Amino acid sequence: MGKASRGKRQRRETAAAAPARASTSGRALWAAGGGVSAALIALVVALVMINWSGGPSEPKGPLPEADQAAADDNAPASLVSAATKSGFYLASEPGTGTIESKPASAAQAPRSTILLDEGASAPDFTLRTPQGEELQLSALRWKAVLLEFFATWCGLCNAEAPHLKRLANSLPADKYAFVSINADGEDAGSVFAYHRYHRLGFPALLDPGTRAGTFRKPGIPGPVSQQYGMKSLPTFYVIDPHGNVSWRSDGEQPDAKLREELERAAAR
Repeated sequence: MGKASRGKRQRRETAAAAPARASTSGRALWAAGGGVSAALIALVVALVMINWSGGPSEPKGPLPEADQAAADDNAPASLVSAATKSGFYLASEPGTGTIESKPASAAQAPRSTILLDEGASAPDFTLRTPQGEELQLSALRWKAVLLEFFATWCGLCNAEAPHLKRLANSLPADKYAFVSINADGEDAGSVFAYHRYHRLGFPALLDPGTRAGTFRKPGIPGPVSQQYGMKSLPTFYVIDPHGNVSWRSDGEQPDAKLREELERAAAR
């Protein structure tokens, strides 16, 4: 066979082998690409499953202010009827509503001797609003919390309510939270009537005792109110972002004092 013939045969063999090599390389690339695609698909499926399942459960915190107002406006008819039957009206007492505008230095020492100590861990709790929404204190961790214990028939509490509303509205919701707990074991109708009357943007919670109270009839403080050493109305606690008692007192308070203590707690 001459050189020309041998060259032609080599070229034909080379040409025949090239598609085979190309095919082998293509299969390798497809397999690699298929592996990447499978990994991407698995990742997407995992993310979809997490979103579909809602992810890990979280403690329940308060509704945003607009939702609190909407919850009152859209309360079930049975709760609205119970509020009407409670007979709630704006209770008042002589001499109330004046200390709120005074400087922080006008605040007086607490009257109750069994309030939790400053620096103590604030006991966690889960209570419900009159509409049945749950709130867990530990869900507010990393915020400074103003916790108020009140009764609907308390003149001092009613005097404080609009001041607390303005103070809550003036502070950023990502750093501060306000929560009220009914300290007389009152029923849902009475507490709802109070909350709706004052148009409060923060939640009021029920703390049922061994004897239910109403706007017209005192009850017995519930377990959370007792655990926090509530003896006078209103009683206030400021809880720092780590869940510890930063300050506490009872009776009416200057707005400036509450703001001062909340800002001090938030800075911890």
